[in-house]
Amino acid sequence: MESNFMFILSLICILNFHFLETFANETPEESKLETYIVRVEAPDTQIFTQSEDLKSWYHSFLPTITASSSDNPRMIYSYNNVLKGFAARLSPDEVKEMEKKPGFVSAQPEKVLPLHTTHTPNFLGLNQNMGFWRDSNYGKGVIIGVIDTGIFPDHPSFNDEGMPPPPAKWKGKCEFNVTSCNNKLIGARFFTEGDNTPLDEDGHGTHTASTAAGNFVKGANLFGNANGTAVGMAPLAHLAIYKVCSPFCSESDTLAAMDTAIDDGVDVLSISLGGLTDNLYSDNIVLGAFSAMEKGIFVSCSAGNSGPYNFSVSHEAPWILTVGASTIDRMIRATAVLGNNELFDGESAFQPMDFSSAFLPLVYAGMLNSSDLYAQYCFPESLNKTNVIKGKIVVCESGGIERIAKGQAVKDAGGAAMILVNSERYGNTIASEAHVLPATQLSYADGLKVKAYINSTSNPVAKILFKGTLIGDDRAPVVAAFSSRGPNFASRGILKPDILGPGVNVLAAWPVSLENSTNTKSTFNMISGTSMSCPHLSGIAALLKSSHPDWSPAAIKSAIMTTADVVNLAKQPIEDEKFLPANIFATGSGHVNPSRANDPGLVYNIQPEDYIPYLCGLNYTNRQVGSFLQRIVNCSTESSIPDGQLNYPAFAITFTVLSNSQTYTRTVTNVGEAKSSYSVEIVRPPGVDVRVEPTTLNFSELNQKMMYRVTFNRLASSGNNTVVQGFLKWDSDRYSVRSPIAVILS
Repeated sequence: MESNFMFILSLICILNFHFLETFANETPEESKLETYIVRVEAPDTQIFTQSEDLKSWYHSFLPTITASSSDNPRMIYSYNNVLKGFAARLSPDEVKEMEKKPGFVSAQPEKVLPLHTTHTPNFLGLNQNMGFWRDSNYGKGVIIGVIDTGIFPDHPSFNDEGMPPPPAKWKGKCEFNVTSCNNKLIGARFFTEGDNTPLDEDGHGTHTASTAAGNFVKGANLFGNANGTAVGMAPLAHLAIYKVCSPFCSESDTLAAMDTAIDDGVDVLSISLGGLTDNLYSDNIVLGAFSAMEKGIFVSCSAGNSGPYNFSVSHEAPWILTVGASTIDRMIRATAVLGNNELFDGESAFQPMDFSSAFLPLVYAGMLNSSDLYAQYCFPESLNKTNVIKGKIVVCESGGIERIAKGQAVKDAGGAAMILVNSERYGNTIASEAHVLPATQLSYADGLKVKAYINSTSNPVAKILFKGTLIGDDRAPVVAAFSSRGPNFASRGILKPDILGPGVNVLAAWPVSLENSTNTKSTFNMISGTSMSCPHLSGIAALLKSSHPDWSPAAIKSAIMTTADVVNLAKQPIEDEKFLPANIFATGSGHVNPSRANDPGLVYNIQPEDYIPYLCGLNYTNRQVGSFLQRIVNCSTESSIPDGQLNYPAFAITFTVLSNSQTYTRTVTNVGEAKSSYSVEIVRPPGVDVRVEPTTLNFSELNQKMMYRVTFNRLASSGNNTVVQGFLKWDSDRYSVRSPIAVILS
């Protein structure tokens, strides 16, 4: 799972802004230069009529000795949309000098950002030639910009059969040769230094792009499993690719890609990478997303793979759709059978037909060398020191190295097969991966039982039975263990994540064949992460944009959130990786239901200017608020609201000893039936009284707005240091518009 990617927030310093003549003849060594993202502000009297004027002003901040140099230019990117500023390679001393320059705001060393199908459309209720897919025309005419590792353009998922030409507004470029782009893949750019191609050499970007908007590909499978027709969420939407990772994803490249995508004319931005921050104004992706939102672009981002820990969610801003990951009802079954006839169901995408069904000796890698802490994780160096695993099934703990690498180590040391057991953190979240030898991955609880059996007998044996693709797990969707959780550290009054989407064992396009097949370009892989759930929602947003071209990004987001499912296929509450009812900070509003989102009844709309009092209410300085708006802001003359007062389709309340009552208003817009009446239904969080006024909303026309007031009171019976949850719903004869309520009782 992608959650194995740890957050690499290593700072890559850089900034060169020297203005002292004493340094005029001294140029820092190239090795001492690092990349900084520099924010600046111009006086209100200074107006830039052309991008070249803006770029020239940016250059005035650079050290004079380097500003005009054509050899290894210091200015890397000049940003026009995402923020007022630029990225440049500089030394720390040059940064100190630049701080004295009028208009300088800040200089941050750039961060390195980690990268956070055949069945998922059916699982989400999308069926060919009927329902929402038909009504939305499969996303026709919408442009999805994917910021990732690039793309493999020759994959059949990106053929343009049935695709119209791109819209007239499209201004992007194809930096492949002319024949690689088409009416599906209308643009491909690269922002990675020294790479000089949008070609995907990782696979991640090809996978996410095809998940969002891949065309129909029949016979998609992995080792013959999960066989079916692969298709993205919005198969008639156009794709514009922006490569920012090779192999790492730099912040300056990501900002440049967002800046370019805004100019190019995308409608949706899909970003499956990012990191943690403790405020909104220092997160450059959040800043870029604000500029995109101002121009009507919907921004969908992965929540991150740092679950199941609290306060681990990324992309906390209310103008971003933050997407967590969940399972689907498909399993690629591989069952471990022990010598005592106990059976444990696991998964593996590699299902060899010729693997013996006879019992084989079973050994736990952690018992091979008690002094080697790495042995239990099946590190190659540990297994190479022993010859006792030859012909045996080896039990390996997850963690330490990639799961596929563990299997390779077992195979190289002569092992016959592998049973991979989860750590407690991952619980019941199981990856179905393309292993290099017969294998199965088991849950944490089942792994304990396997190890107990090994300890109970002097001659432990086991076998693995491969049962192929099974569909119908009514426990789905289950929140993935790795899916990052709230609460929202940067803005406690905004519930995050917003929504769940499929992100476990997602089959989608891959640049190379994992089966070493050389006679086809129809190659697929099954991987997991919030990186996989994000493009599902990006594609669904494109469908909604096609179906409702007049809806704002906030209206689309509201429709997705208020119509989400909160129960699984068995009609029980959605569970987490421990198979316990999932916390609201794991599920957000629930699991996406695309068809219901297309007809939500009411929406909670937010205009770009509504975010000004919200940002001022976060107690940011005028300069910090101005960095979002790219103009000077004076919060003392603006209205200011607590973050819970923003017209968000969810409620996140924190009660402290000083605050036992909070009141907020919300405004809903009628997008359902012109003449309609809604009554409120409240499920109160335990220990909290919730009062809504009025209790009925009567609409007489479309796009009519009505306001209601909600008061939350902490009861004397409430607990301390706990989280409780409930919801309020507005119900009519046809619609049910649900807003979750999360309450932290401090």
